[in-house]
Amino acid sequence: MKICFMGAGSTVFARNVIGDCMCVESLRDSVFALYDIDAERLEESRTILEAMRKEKGGYGKIECYVGVEQRKDALRGASFVINAIQVGLYDPCTIIDFEVPKKFGLRQTIGDTLGIGGIMRGLRTIPVMADFARDMAEVCPDAWLLNYTNPMAILSGYMQRYTPIKTVGLCHSVQVCSRGLLTALGMEDKLEGRRELIAGINHMAWLLELKDKEGNDLYPEIKSRVEAYLADPGAKDKVRMEYIKHFGYYCTESSEHNAEYNPFYIKSKYPQLIEKYNIPLDEYPRRCVNQIAGWKKEYADILEKGVREHTRSHEYASRIMESMVEGKAMQIGGNVLNTGLISNLPADACVEVPCLVNGYGIHPCAVGKLPVQCAAMNMTNINVQLLTIEAAVTGKKEHIYQAAMLDPHTAAELDIDSIKAMVDALIEAHGDYLPKYK
Repeated sequence: MKICFMGAGSTVFARNVIGDCMCVESLRDSVFALYDIDAERLEESRTILEAMRKEKGGYGKIECYVGVEQRKDALRGASFVINAIQVGLYDPCTIIDFEVPKKFGLRQTIGDTLGIGGIMRGLRTIPVMADFARDMAEVCPDAWLLNYTNPMAILSGYMQRYTPIKTVGLCHSVQVCSRGLLTALGMEDKLEGRRELIAGINHMAWLLELKDKEGNDLYPEIKSRVEAYLADPGAKDKVRMEYIKHFGYYCTESSEHNAEYNPFYIKSKYPQLIEKYNIPLDEYPRRCVNQIAGWKKEYADILEKGVREHTRSHEYASRIMESMVEGKAMQIGGNVLNTGLISNLPADACVEVPCLVNGYGIHPCAVGKLPVQCAAMNMTNINVQLLTIEAAVTGKKEHIYQAAMLDPHTAAELDIDSIKAMVDALIEAHGDYLPKYK
């Protein structure tokens, strides 16, 4: 079996996912095809993964492919393709995504999923994903694409609507959502045997039900503890706790992400909100700088002391592959096209719902109707996602303007003329990383 990793220069993530596969008997003898456009970063990944492969018993084989001209060879005959690319990297594109909007008075925290940063990231990534899809249709048409790249709903939604490739979007936040909530509120005694239902959209999927092992609803106790949590000046998860207070439900992704998915918290007119809710502005660029420095140090340490033991992570990828290969069932939270799964969200939306995985593939489960207020919050994000996809497919700049105009945070801060000027400035700054729009 062949497992292809696109964007394997993302060394830490490649190490986690491929390392997970090396922990599974049915996957460890695979050919692991590593692909990237950066030869130096790819070589770092190869060095680490080769050492890990030998430490795990020498099973399987690692192959490396560099550049567009070798992409088809990397994909050829693959059963699974893992996507973790970042088009434009931190420098220059992430820097542009943050610094240009600042000139217009618009601040962000993460900027990779929604907002103007998420829009631009989606627009520069969709053309590359379209190339992947064409190559996969030719050389591995039956492969599953496991997409980890953000903006998740935009990219997965594009692949699901406009290509023949079997695609599921995967995120880290579903697995840790309820654990993080219960731990934050001092309810660790309820962790064991808990049952949950999560559905919505990526980064804003709602914890609709949470029950203890006896089947008792935990939300009444959760809600009774929220005010005390919010009163703590040092608490870091205040935005999501506010969701419980005002919308009735907790959601999957972190408060720093969700601070920019709505018009409520990052407001230049009310700068005191930043401190009140502990919102880390410019958080993603800061993480990028720290991660780059941290990886250089870790890589040097690995070269000197050798690879550490890898323990299988909670990432879904290896578990999905194991389930399909061995024919044993499991459940994931997957990002899939809304084929009647959530009845009060659009059919074109990419939604995050429970999915059954077995030897026949990935089977999304119908959830029904979300609480009206939760669907309404999701729609403010879905509007931006659908218009960004529309811009990428049609090549029309007007849809980029519309996506930015309908983004809740952007619209809360800027007038229409400023939004359009900001979009124009970003398109110019990104240059050849974006296609030409008419």
